[in-house]
Amino acid sequence: MQIELRQIRKYFGPVRANDGISLTLEGGRIYGLLGENGAGKSTLMKILSGYQLPDSGDIFLDGQPQRFASPAEALGSGIGMLYQDPLDIPAFNVKDNYLLGRNRRVVLNYKTAKRELSEITTRFQFVLDQQASIESLSLGERQQLELTRLLVGGAQLLILDEPTTGISADQKEKLFASIKKLARDEGKTLILVSHKLDEVQELCDEAFVLRKGQLVGKIEIPCPNERLVEMMFGQIPLRSDRPGHTLGEPVLELKDLRIPTYRLTVKDINLTVHEGEIFGLAGLEGSGQQLVLRACAGLIKADHGHVSLAEQDITNWPFQRVRTAGVGFVAAGRLEEGLVADLSLTEHLVLSQPSRRFFIDWSDARKKIQDRIEQYQIVGSPDSGAEELSGGNQQRLLFGLLWESLKLILLEHPTRGLDVRSSDWIWDQLYQRRQAGTAILFMSSDLDEIIERSDRIAVFSGGKMSRTLDARQTNVDEIGHLIGGQE
Repeated sequence: MQIELRQIRKYFGPVRANDGISLTLEGGRIYGLLGENGAGKSTLMKILSGYQLPDSGDIFLDGQPQRFASPAEALGSGIGMLYQDPLDIPAFNVKDNYLLGRNRRVVLNYKTAKRELSEITTRFQFVLDQQASIESLSLGERQQLELTRLLVGGAQLLILDEPTTGISADQKEKLFASIKKLARDEGKTLILVSHKLDEVQELCDEAFVLRKGQLVGKIEIPCPNERLVEMMFGQIPLRSDRPGHTLGEPVLELKDLRIPTYRLTVKDINLTVHEGEIFGLAGLEGSGQQLVLRACAGLIKADHGHVSLAEQDITNWPFQRVRTAGVGFVAAGRLEEGLVADLSLTEHLVLSQPSRRFFIDWSDARKKIQDRIEQYQIVGSPDSGAEELSGGNQQRLLFGLLWESLKLILLEHPTRGLDVRSSDWIWDQLYQRRQAGTAILFMSSDLDEIIERSDRIAVFSGGKMSRTLDARQTNVDEIGHLIGGQE
């Protein structure tokens, strides 16, 4: 199948997300789509996959004009997309979500769904409980479910938006082998939207590069990473170094903590995080590190042990009380938990800040959010909806909504889906926080990020936490062994 995009334009107020983009995709090829956050990559792919309509421009499949009003229509024409934020219904279970995405019949065929799900999850060694609710799944597991639906659906063009978040190296290897087989042996077209240049080099035949809503070039792969970075940013950005810092008194202390869930019980968790310390939690999705973060944030309850904040016992305090005590939390799901899709940036600021006023001063709120927009370099306006922002700008907004004075910041995948410049910017903000004495506890699936950014590291495997590692004296191989359950 040949796909052609002609002069695609999509504007969100003054923001030109796509500004006249034209490109052609051939069957049997794997393409990379690169660009810094806000360059227009996700918008362009959402248009191609039927999630959004363009303001102008045309899509042609094998020379025939097409216009998709929904992702279901696009998938019916052979185009499927794995979104960075999966499209699912949290209240339903895995099997129901799979069927709703695959079948429009009134009477759903659960027997067929069970067989199809079992076949594809076995093929990719995904672990999905078909009766589990979507609310109980990690972000990586939700991506696995969506990818399963698209593969079974037989899409001729498969768009993968940051597909390796939350999956193991072994799963990634098998996924990439299957992707190559789909292109080489079955003639399908694949588009990889990624900021991980090593994945682009390993998988792709060619790469398109966007900058500020426009196509700036097409390049054969492999090529020097420096060339791709220069095309993405217009120059090679300077990397920031981690500044040194003397640690202070204990801020967060976990003693004999046990957190039970129906899928996994985390137990015997003992750790201390000090003022100005950056503590990293590594492990596969669903290994227990997210449960620990959420127990500290007051989002889930422990049935044994204690959580202390600056020597005050906050075990099983509710989220709002923990927040008032000086704890900030940034969830991995930006639009699912961190932001509200239909609210403006101004409304987000009003909701996020402590206030006892009966009436809202909207003029003051607009002024304050405009200051945050400039300070955090958010591409948007006070009236922009959260869903209109790119993933990187949503992440910047989440950091902009954190309270100024915090004892502890808890982070789930703080740079997921961000380009190198945006990732460095996020960490620069966190380094400023640590200089003020804030302790930082974060989880990440990127082992290089864990080692580069942390002072100390703990690894989770099957609900158990490893010994504490000095980030300066460990490496990816050691952490990888611990992730696999080897001491």
